[in-house]
Amino acid sequence: MEYGLVLWWLVAYLALLAVGMPLAGLLFPRLADRGAGVALPVALAVLWIVAYLVGHLSLTAGLLVGLAALAAAAGAALYRASESETRPTFDRRRYGEAAAVFTVAFLFMIAVRAVDAGVHPFLGEKFLDFGMLQSLLRADRLPPEDMWFAGRPVQYYYGGHLIAALLTKITGTEPRFAYNLALAGFYGMLVTAAYGLAGSVAASRGVSRVRAGAFGAFFVGFASNVSTPVYFVAWLLPDGIASFFAGLFGTSLGRVAKEGPTAFRYWDASRVIEGTINEFPLFAWLNGDMHAHMMSTPFVLLVAALLFSYYRTPETDLTRRRLLVLAVVPPLAGLLAVVNTWSFPTAGGLTFLALALAPADPVTLLPGSVADRIPRGEDWQRELARHGVALGGAVAVVALGLVWSLPFWLGTASGRSIAFLPDRSSLGGLLFAHGAFVLLFAIHLSRHAVPQIEREHVGEAVVMLAVAVVVAWIGASAAALALFGPMILVAWLLLRTQADAVHRATARASGAARRAVTDGGTATAESEPASTPAGSDTEAGVGERLRDVVGFETLLIVAGAGIVVLVEFLYVKEQAGPGRMNTVFKTYADVWVLWAVAAGAVLAHLVENHSPGLAMSGEQWAGAFRVLAVVLVVSTSLYGALALGGHFGGDGYFSRYNHPDDPTLDGFTYINETHPEEYAAIQWFEDLEGQPNIASAPGQDMYRWTNPVASLTGVPTLAGWAHEVGYRGGEAYRARVDDVNTIYTGTAEQRAYYLDVYAVEYVYVGSNERSAYTSDDLAGFESMSGVTVEKQWDGATVYRVDRQALEYPEKND
Repeated sequence: MEYGLVLWWLVAYLALLAVGMPLAGLLFPRLADRGAGVALPVALAVLWIVAYLVGHLSLTAGLLVGLAALAAAAGAALYRASESETRPTFDRRRYGEAAAVFTVAFLFMIAVRAVDAGVHPFLGEKFLDFGMLQSLLRADRLPPEDMWFAGRPVQYYYGGHLIAALLTKITGTEPRFAYNLALAGFYGMLVTAAYGLAGSVAASRGVSRVRAGAFGAFFVGFASNVSTPVYFVAWLLPDGIASFFAGLFGTSLGRVAKEGPTAFRYWDASRVIEGTINEFPLFAWLNGDMHAHMMSTPFVLLVAALLFSYYRTPETDLTRRRLLVLAVVPPLAGLLAVVNTWSFPTAGGLTFLALALAPADPVTLLPGSVADRIPRGEDWQRELARHGVALGGAVAVVALGLVWSLPFWLGTASGRSIAFLPDRSSLGGLLFAHGAFVLLFAIHLSRHAVPQIEREHVGEAVVMLAVAVVVAWIGASAAALALFGPMILVAWLLLRTQADAVHRATARASGAARRAVTDGGTATAESEPASTPAGSDTEAGVGERLRDVVGFETLLIVAGAGIVVLVEFLYVKEQAGPGRMNTVFKTYADVWVLWAVAAGAVLAHLVENHSPGLAMSGEQWAGAFRVLAVVLVVSTSLYGALALGGHFGGDGYFSRYNHPDDPTLDGFTYINETHPEEYAAIQWFEDLEGQPNIASAPGQDMYRWTNPVASLTGVPTLAGWAHEVGYRGGEAYRARVDDVNTIYTGTAEQRAYYLDVYAVEYVYVGSNERSAYTSDDLAGFESMSGVTVEKQWDGATVYRVDRQALEYPEKND
């Protein structure tokens, strides 16, 4: 085990966290943790944005300028804090707390990856992710060359791999170790961000920050969907009863339901909605890919935190509100576009919801002369104006995000079309995937909606009920609409009808903080003079006043539910799986992390707040909610217990890859053990500088040992994995395949022609080439002018191509 590397990377992460703290304090003055939970994503976002923009000229310069920009920004934030009487220069307590959470999460994932460190092509796409990392490390500038389509820039969202590459260069680590260390770092960032954001959301409503943060970290880092506990209960029931309920909800019984816990496979829980992939974070990191939808999650939560900061900002603080929406969120939206394009719309959607549902009126963001022209005399006019401006703000964020990521859209992004009305999810599949969240959120919304109906909003309740009935009727053939449509409506109405209370409380707190500063009072505000001091008596008073109203957690509920409903009706049409498989796969990652944060705040509120002003309150409900918390934690931990037991035990489904008795972070472990005849050749290519083009057998069989040199070293081959069909189209890929086959099977003149046309420097002959072509085909290289044996091992041969010496008729002409 490489303990020194683990410590070195942990020190690097914690150093970046420390550098990000002053910037986070500047961005999140009203959050209870002052942004400590997202300080590391803040630091990496600054580094990435600069490195990405400058990197199109030079990646080395991009890294250096990015580090300088990060240091300068942190220094400026520290200087501004030192000049303020109300803001500490560095919050050591909050830093220590965030560092502790990150360290625990990071080391946990290090332990998981150390048992299964190998980069292999099965049960995922590690060849894609590792190849992207290697390509970026070899590249002089952006975008990197495609390791599976030599001579062309990559057509894939590579921003997350760029972050991993920057960290690899900063730490000076070999890529085969950096892969797993970076993967553990993204996990640690996600868990820490969820801890910080869930805690701050709960604290804004007078609920324990630490308890909510712990729940949020659990739901995002360890909890699973409910399929495993449901299958376990079904196994205990008589067969007839279990089958009845399975048919009632339109789902099937899994292996565990039929055969018991010994039949458990970690893979099954990610396929509970038919025709889709519905992962959750523990599955994704246990499986060990370094996929874009995993690396984007900390930055999705960073965007959510920024919009929560907007949500907490008083209406009178126009400058801060405008800066957050138009200056800070857009570059992060651009970052998400390149890290994981699927999360780019999420930034726009969250912006719309924050502007539409925050206490502050978004119309006030407009210049006064424009705002005055907008009719707002009647209630319906005010609501229409609010939502119209919110939509315009979201469009502005998306447009500015496009500008920040313009090089990606012009040269790297591959085109896709939108399709409509796919096969939809069954009720059982949706409950398997989201059941724990649905239960929590239904209780949360009911607690707040029932008193609202009883007190003063009977008319709204009747309208809401009528609309919910219509939605459910329309959604009879669309379970997601029937299940989540009423939830969205109730949450939306609660946020709007209770907004005045939040607005008044925030305004009073802002005024109290301002008076405390003006009068030289003792309010130890951890924020700007005009803001509410995080952790102060004023802040605590705001939380107490807001305990009985909904908050930002409910906005996150709406965001996740909106995504789930949306992908029931439209999807991105592409080659990566039939129908909407890939759309659900990628978008559900955002749903899970947004709902995990909301669930952390909601569950803490249920456990703590038993105000008479809420439905289902009192001591009897206090005990019930504590039991609910235990049941949810235990049931959603069952998957993790079984999966990690098999993982660390090296039994069954994991035995081909795991090494519990000899942990390591070396990604080449699998190669050395299963393909030793090619290991030396791969290491030889690993040591080459730059990105010389090579010819190797086309990778038409995905998830097999194909294109190992390109995938494991970043040295580009002419026609790699058939993923390229999705990126460039079937015709272009198949044309490349035909040309490569000609290089291995054609006449000497034909081979020479294509070797020259594609600027091939090396021809590789390994196990795949020996299987695909005859010995006579391969022997043809021996007699070619301009082709010589460069290196030879027992299992592989590398031919060097001297293009000047190649001979074919067209060249002489």
